[in-house]
Amino acid sequence: MINFVLLSIFLLTLFVFFTFGFLANCYRRCPSNRVLVVFGRLTGGRSAKCYHGGGAFVWPLIQDYHYLDLTPMTIHIPLKSALSLQNIRINVPSTFTIAMDTTPESMNNAAVRLLSLSPKDIESMATELIIGQLRLTVASLRIEEINQDRERFLFEIRKHIEPELKKVGLMLLNVNITDITDESGYIESIGRKSVSTALNQAKVDVAEQEKRGDIGRAQAEKERRIQVASHNAEAVQGENEAKGRIANVNAQLIEQEAEADRRAKTAQQHSYAEINVAKSAAETKRLEAEEIVPKEIGKRKIEIDAHADAEKQKIDAYAKAASILAVKEAEAQGILQTLKAKADGYRMLVDACSANAQDAATMLMIEKMEEIVKLQTEAIRNIKIDKITVWDSGNGENSSSTANFMSNMIKSLPPLHEVAAMSGIKLPDYLGNLEKDTSAR
Repeated sequence: MINFVLLSIFLLTLFVFFTFGFLANCYRRCPSNRVLVVFGRLTGGRSAKCYHGGGAFVWPLIQDYHYLDLTPMTIHIPLKSALSLQNIRINVPSTFTIAMDTTPESMNNAAVRLLSLSPKDIESMATELIIGQLRLTVASLRIEEINQDRERFLFEIRKHIEPELKKVGLMLLNVNITDITDESGYIESIGRKSVSTALNQAKVDVAEQEKRGDIGRAQAEKERRIQVASHNAEAVQGENEAKGRIANVNAQLIEQEAEADRRAKTAQQHSYAEINVAKSAAETKRLEAEEIVPKEIGKRKIEIDAHADAEKQKIDAYAKAASILAVKEAEAQGILQTLKAKADGYRMLVDACSANAQDAATMLMIEKMEEIVKLQTEAIRNIKIDKITVWDSGNGENSSSTANFMSNMIKSLPPLHEVAAMSGIKLPDYLGNLEKDTSAR
């Protein structure tokens, strides 16, 4: 039996080990720089399922997997003789950076169209798409727009190229356009025109600035003279105003000194009054601390002691009442159990007497008969008779007076039938009958 259990445990352990090994071998993890493509039998009728990060179980025989690399690719496009909107051919050397897109739709497109291609094949396909869309973009713009507004040119390139790359699961990361040239020298002529225009404008700007400089110098000299005279007049006026302000300041200073002296005296009186008020308050607090507070504490102590005594008496009363109640409940429970036991005994006795209550009562009284007789004998046992005097009349009867006396004395004791009758018991017939014995006498 033990060998069977050990064998079962060994087989179960072996099964669990191989199960975990099988599941671990079927689980494929996806690194952050790759896309895991699972193909074969899939739910939902899909041809492939892509995972970026995490992992998935790949079941043998019915499924297989492959990885798509997310490493960016740099493609140099030396575009030449691209026809612009003005029918002028230009050269647009550029560099494009592309990579696999990680959106669900793009990953599915890449799994369908690029799964079996090498990086060179993918780069070649992307190059063809970019060249075609780049030529289309150049054909939709004028040379001035291409050469001067580079931001719009790059926007148009992205607008035309990104949708085409997304169809095969790629995305455009960056576009870098180098110098744009043309075979006819149009762009160079535009450059020379711009330079000439800039030079002429610079000469005009210089002459204009020189003119403004001469006018400015004359205007500055005029304003200098006016300002000097004005400042001299203002200086004299300022001196006079300053003297008046000094006099006003001196008068205000005297008034302020008088006001300060008055405030100081008022503050001194207020301080004296506040000192007296503080002394009164301190004395009041001292009296409260020395006399009122101890009395208040004593009063509270008395109240707390009285409350504690009342609570103690209340708790003692509750405890005593609970004790008495427990004793009474115990006594009542004992009486109840005694009565229940007696009731059960009487019920069994009645059942033993065939449900005859009279017979049951007779049996109970028979058990008590010995005790009743014992009590009757106890009643006369302690009677002491010192002397019995019997006078014999000699009337000639057969029995003597002494014999009759003893007989009557014995008859004064109740016989067994009378004792049973007084107890409500009817003795069996084989013990005789009280009525027959009486009639016989």
